[in-house]
Amino acid sequence: MHDSTIILAIESSCDDTAASVIRDGKIISQSLSSQLDHAKYGGVIPELASRKHEELILPVVMESLRNADTTQEELSAVAFTQGPGLLGALIVGTVFAKGLAHALDLPLIAVHHMQAHVLSNFIEEPHPEFPFLCLTISGGHTQIVKVKDHLAMKVIGQTRDDAAGEAFDKIGKMLGMDYPAGPELDRLAALGHPIYEFPEPEIDGLDFSFSGLKTAVKYFLRDQIKRDPSFIENHLHDICASVQDRICSILMHKVILASEQTSIKTIALAGGVSANSGMREMLEQEASSRSWKVHYPGKKYCTDNASMIAITAHYKYLQREFVTQEVQAHPRMDW
Repeated sequence: MHDSTIILAIESSCDDTAASVIRDGKIISQSLSSQLDHAKYGGVIPELASRKHEELILPVVMESLRNADTTQEELSAVAFTQGPGLLGALIVGTVFAKGLAHALDLPLIAVHHMQAHVLSNFIEEPHPEFPFLCLTISGGHTQIVKVKDHLAMKVIGQTRDDAAGEAFDKIGKMLGMDYPAGPELDRLAALGHPIYEFPEPEIDGLDFSFSGLKTAVKYFLRDQIKRDPSFIENHLHDICASVQDRICSILMHKVILASEQTSIKTIALAGGVSANSGMREMLEQEASSRSWKVHYPGKKYCTDNASMIAITAHYKYLQREFVTQEVQAHPRMDW
């Protein structure tokens, strides 16, 4: 009998097929195969994504076990992303994890994808202290989460329309960038200055809205191009810096409000957009003036990955939070 607790975790919620192995709370391997085919379509095509997952899941899992120097027989449990995400993509991971757990007679752990993003802050030291606020920002979600414990979280603010990452991608597309545009817009923003004023939506409470910003940028570009057909080309860096500054300030103002309302001064970031340099810089500036403690995952743990599923599974394993073989993928899973 193996003394260590070793969990295999699988992530397949969107277009990345990923597997990770965690031993006693420490990540010992991470494998990921990104699907690059979607860029030419300007977004993820669900059917293509699920077919690719079917093709990649076994090799990715085997690679992760091999890199961890671990056999299937040494595993203590199998974990997988139950949702939210693309239904077909989630089904591939769910069915594979159920089959493997059944064959090896192992406990099965279902993980909420967004809860896992929050817990990506626990993969590496230092860990945030409870309670803390986590701004989870990605292509599909923008939320402020109040985190009382590893498995006790509550969404206290969220977007009413587009997610922050979606706003980056859609505006990037207007500027002629390939999908996903967020990282490229971030890179170009660093070369410019935020000289153009875009509106901040007036949304009460802790919720966000980005659709109005997207529309404002669209009309701004239309009007400028009428006067100067080369406007985007000649002012790209400053446009990117201005867009990024406004998206980050919209996010930051709500985090400030959430901190004031809850009196919580430990703030974490999570999700793909948490890798954005403008967001991190703005958070650091606010932290320094407000005596906040800030945390964010290493950049490789910001985008979708299986290590965040693994660390969540570790805490669920400690609480014996297992599911039965009847469990199903859930594309619109609530917290």
